[in-house]
Amino acid sequence: MNSSSAKTVLVCHGAWSAGWAWKKMHPLMQAAGHRLVTPSYTGLGERAHLANPSIDLETHIEDVLNVITYEDLRDIVLLGHSYGGMVATGVADRARDRVAQLIYLDAFVPRDGQSLFDLNESGRQHLQDAAKSGDGWRVPPLQTPPDTSPADVEWLSARRVHMPVKCFETKLKLQNGEPTLPRSYIYATRITPADTFGPFAKRAQGEAGWRFYAIDASHSPNVTAPEALMTLLERIVA
Repeated sequence: MNSSSAKTVLVCHGAWSAGWAWKKMHPLMQAAGHRLVTPSYTGLGERAHLANPSIDLETHIEDVLNVITYEDLRDIVLLGHSYGGMVATGVADRARDRVAQLIYLDAFVPRDGQSLFDLNESGRQHLQDAAKSGDGWRVPPLQTPPDTSPADVEWLSARRVHMPVKCFETKLKLQNGEPTLPRSYIYATRITPADTFGPFAKRAQGEAGWRFYAIDASHSPNVTAPEALMTLLERIVA
């Protein structure tokens, strides 16, 4: 691959997860000539020791903005997975000069003033109750999709940690209005009965400025369908 088509892909990972969950994508990205950057948010993954009740969506947006600043990343393909769609939207808003395009992977797409709980009415009560019945400020991980291999379930279960509920409660504040940069939505079609991401797939199909893609995978194709995800990402960033 020639260097002009080499991209820097910066991942805003999902809840309970962290940079480690993108392990299978690193060799694939490298083989395609791209650089994959997968930072972990404060309080998750290898930064789990920093977990505290004050962590919210803003903390995680700052985490990723600091990676952009200190690594001097430019012309970024910003990829938000699941909860990471909340983070990526905030990052793109504040680092517009550094982000070339946005990709939402089975992710929440907030508008100004919306929290994840605003976008996930059906799941809100369950997640709030889970936090209350635990330590009061964290939500234990949700179950992995049924098509996840036993080896991957073991790998994930050993590493996923409780998620500060404040991250789901924080309303995103956009400083520059709706993002106008090129946006793509990847909808994982092996859905749960709740079909949490269906509304965002519909929005991407019906609203100007979006490209829409579907992938035959459950919610975390970076774990269960890395090759298929890589093929699709190659098409999108080309």
